[in-house]
Amino acid sequence: MSATLSAPVLPEYLKGRDFLTFLEYSPEELQELLTLAAQLKQLKRNRIPHKLLEGLSVAMYFEKPSNRTRVSFEVGIYDLGAHPFMLRKDEINLGVRETIADTARTLSRYVDCIMIRTFAQKDVEELAQWADVPVINGLTDDYHPCQVLADLLTVQERFGSFKGRKLTYVGDGNNMANSLMLGCAMVGMDVTIASPSGYQPQPAMVEKAQSIAAQSGATVAVSDDVKAAVKDASVVYTDVWASMGQEAEAEARKQVFKAYQVNAENLALALPEAIVLHCLPAHRGEEITAEVLEKHADVIFEQAENRLHAQKAVMAAIIR
Repeated sequence: MSATLSAPVLPEYLKGRDFLTFLEYSPEELQELLTLAAQLKQLKRNRIPHKLLEGLSVAMYFEKPSNRTRVSFEVGIYDLGAHPFMLRKDEINLGVRETIADTARTLSRYVDCIMIRTFAQKDVEELAQWADVPVINGLTDDYHPCQVLADLLTVQERFGSFKGRKLTYVGDGNNMANSLMLGCAMVGMDVTIASPSGYQPQPAMVEKAQSIAAQSGATVAVSDDVKAAVKDASVVYTDVWASMGQEAEAEARKQVFKAYQVNAENLALALPEAIVLHCLPAHRGEEITAEVLEKHADVIFEQAENRLHAQKAVMAAIIR
């Protein structure tokens, strides 16, 4: 390895920790993960082996199917020298075939980490409570911390710093909005959520983020005015209007959210250097126009790539 690209020193104080919401981490620890992700990205880009978890194993349990989560975790686990095990709902049926506690205690005897992508946050928290190995939240209806860690890495790469920057999220006040509020507040970046009335983040979630922002010097705001929210933003972010499990609401949501589209008109109110982010998959012509998506495709797919590096950082840091 070259002197400038050597294996990173892993933060021992993060070993054995769960990664569930961001709330278990301090701002300094979150920045440590971002720094580690950037280092691992450089090693990957330069094809320098970094088998930091040689001989270990990670179970991946999916109740919600995925493209990016499945591939990025599996490739990342191989990159780190560990072995991935894919577990489907029909094999585990969490909380149905046996209690979540029993599943957690059993898997802890076989693997060194559990990644779970499911619906209910309480199931992830119960799994973590009973598991003797770290648990990673790959997505729930309430939080998506792995995605937002990748998003923060993308913003850091583009702008170098979070201070003085504003991220505006346009769309449903869902798990993405929740984790973006928390993540931005922790790194000191202003964040505004633009959602229609009735689809905004829960007040308790906003209050959590605002309490963190008060310490970092950032602001957290919620608005139903897209144009006011996008004004002077450095980052404009969007997500699908109907998430997995909301398919029956899709047509109704198209009417509710039709003014909440990331398009050239709304984007013109952001800063000239603004970037557009999307956690994908994208529904062109709904939450984002094809024109805007293709204009910002480079950064959007860099953001998708950064899932790999961010999740590798989490696994390398917390797996013992």
